[in-house]
Amino acid sequence: MDADLDSLLTVVFCTADDLLPTRPGNARRMVTDAEVVTLAVAQVLLGYHDSDRRFLAAAQRRLVHLFPRIPTQDAFHKRRARLEASIEWLIGVFAAQSPGYHDTMLVLDSTPVETARSRETVKRAGDSALADAIGDAAGYGYSPAHSRFFYGMRLHLLTALDGTPRSATLWSPERGEREVAVGLLARGLHGGETVIADKGYAGAEFAAIATTLGATIVRPNRKTEPGQAPVISGVRQRVESIIQSTKGTLGLERHGARTLHNLRVRICVRLLALAACITLNHQLGRPSRNLVPYTT
Repeated sequence: MDADLDSLLTVVFCTADDLLPTRPGNARRMVTDAEVVTLAVAQVLLGYHDSDRRFLAAAQRRLVHLFPRIPTQDAFHKRRARLEASIEWLIGVFAAQSPGYHDTMLVLDSTPVETARSRETVKRAGDSALADAIGDAAGYGYSPAHSRFFYGMRLHLLTALDGTPRSATLWSPERGEREVAVGLLARGLHGGETVIADKGYAGAEFAAIATTLGATIVRPNRKTEPGQAPVISGVRQRVESIIQSTKGTLGLERHGARTLHNLRVRICVRLLALAACITLNHQLGRPSRNLVPYTT
């Protein structure tokens, strides 16, 4: 098997088609759930991050040999939104097939997911009549990596060193990182792991909770803490690289979502694409996060 987009989409489709439940017949539903999930992954890898219309037009030319029937824009948008739980479950399926699922060293971090930049856009978001408006959950936060404030959400990630997602969650940046991390660790740990984090996760109470969950937190010392801190800069670069893969290659910041539910769905699709690429790369003996063959 070659490392290319067709091979990856075939793997994603076969996995989804085998594992997702068969829905009752419908004369109007000509595209299966597995095809919708696979098309959503293809959209991310082909770079049509914020335009369903442009992607579906391109799919008519580039993917017709894999998908004889391409859904309409409205049908694709609605079906993808309804499949959020299935997409999230498939992330775990692909992650479990990767060696990173059994790693004993993990990295923990969070990254901003902006939903608005101008003050006028933020005000309109707050006045939205949508029942699931992003403005109802988003907030202001500060990004030390970019040295600036932002408005939106914050994506919290617990991954293996090869990038395999172990758990992820989306919260307002106004909620503390350590508070969110407790839930991440509870869902993503198997017991006995070492978790590499940054100074934002410092705290005796958080370290004690992590120990109770079976993990050891390793982080740099704060300025006020005495003693020699462990040298983890090389490992910390891994998590920055993983986040850059989701933001740069998979277009996390160009999500184009207008509601909180659709934001969650589009983030899940990007994590599914990442998990599928990593799993296939391991099976082919390639570097785990070499996504170039699947995006060109």
